[in-house]
Amino acid sequence: MELIDVLLLIFAFFFLRFWWRRWSTTGSGPKNLPPGPPGWPIVGNLFQVILQRRHFIYVVRDLREKYGPIFTMQMGQRTLVIVTSADLIHEALIQRGPLFASRPADSPIRLIFSMGKCAINSAVYGPLWRSLRRNFVSEMISPLRIKQCAWIRKWAVEAHMKRIQMEAHENGFVEVMSNCRLTICSILICLCFGAKITEMRIKTIESILKDVMIITLPKLPDFLPILTPLFRREVREARKLRKSQVELIAPLIRSRKAYVQSNGRINENSEMVSAIGAAYVDSLFELDVPGRGKLGEEELVTLVSEVISAGTDTSATALEWALLHLVMDQAIQDRLYKEIVDCVGENGVVSETDVEKMPYLGAVVKETFRRHPPSHFVLSHAATAETELGGYTIPADASVEFYTAWLTEDPSMWEDPNEFRPERFLTGDGVDVDVTGTKGVRMMPFGIGRRICPAWTLGTLHINLLLAKMVQAFRWVPAPNYPPDPTETFAFTVVMKNPLKAMILPR
Repeated sequence: MELIDVLLLIFAFFFLRFWWRRWSTTGSGPKNLPPGPPGWPIVGNLFQVILQRRHFIYVVRDLREKYGPIFTMQMGQRTLVIVTSADLIHEALIQRGPLFASRPADSPIRLIFSMGKCAINSAVYGPLWRSLRRNFVSEMISPLRIKQCAWIRKWAVEAHMKRIQMEAHENGFVEVMSNCRLTICSILICLCFGAKITEMRIKTIESILKDVMIITLPKLPDFLPILTPLFRREVREARKLRKSQVELIAPLIRSRKAYVQSNGRINENSEMVSAIGAAYVDSLFELDVPGRGKLGEEELVTLVSEVISAGTDTSATALEWALLHLVMDQAIQDRLYKEIVDCVGENGVVSETDVEKMPYLGAVVKETFRRHPPSHFVLSHAATAETELGGYTIPADASVEFYTAWLTEDPSMWEDPNEFRPERFLTGDGVDVDVTGTKGVRMMPFGIGRRICPAWTLGTLHINLLLAKMVQAFRWVPAPNYPPDPTETFAFTVVMKNPLKAMILPR
């Protein structure tokens, strides 16, 4: 072998060794990233996760035990910094909230549905986000607006009670999730558009928005953009779904706009029932947002869709989990029923102010959020500039993922964390818990800090009101052939693998 060949082989060996170490090292090193599992060249830990054929949260749990409360995963071209401890989460999102309040880059498919991040959840931290969120808070969840729209909840809850009674009569049981989704969705549609529409139309909107959530879940090109050309079919399907979404929701926007502009004289099919100014979309027609000006029809579709999707899924999921525990533990259900009767009587009308006077109801809902958080992660965050956390460097282009499920499972913070015990929020270890995280982080079902869900109080009101009404009217018991099953599965939220079906017995 020629000397030049030997030298080339040696050079190639050292080059490959350097290249391997450069690409396989996830944490530490000159970048001072948090530690993490070694990866493969170019793809990092991506295929290691895929080949495990387990949900991502189980991989994260194992890595937490090995690498500690903050660690790095290199998922293709995306750097994920995963934060799992209460102290670090509080430091990042509360103490240094503005610095960790942005969002990472989005995939091409997500950008289709968000109109280039023109949404409260996905907008980067800045003037656009502030404008959209400020408008939402003042026009959708202010105390005045919640009081003004109380009749919508009354109408929807009454329809809900009649529907589950009819379903129980016809089938012998009630499928909890589908009914709760329909009711919450009908409330949110009316809040957004000021319109009462048919159940069939509500179900169609609910179905297509669920498809939107599914198609925007992370996919391979999110981590390896170089593969995007291989996923042209998925992009075409996303554009087709977006077209269907717009065609379904835009007519409601147009009808409401015509109603507002005519000062209430034009009311196609008499759908519009809210006073002018009382619907969320009314506030968007003339809103002038930084960098965008007046919002177009597709931006309006995005903004109302985000409200309906986020509010429907989380609230309906919480109601199903709460009822599962009431079905499995009749003593908890009896105690809750007694509190309701003591407050309003056996046949009294449960109002929105009444549920605020029911501490045990609040404890049941909080324990549901603790035991079954809507998601095991909050939406991805990003730092607005390179910074440090826990002694490590956090790059500005990294996706910072806050793994929140561990907070509710940590035996150092909760006594018997796997047990469902609502009373812990009355006299036990949950008495002083602050779900907003301001005083400290022990559970965060709605996120915390700058990016906390702006409608968390509204969602909690819907859950409290529906749960109180359903328990006041009926005793919920297991349905024959459909035993309650707490096994989880992972969709957009953490849901039951086998949806709850229960019998209802009139009180």
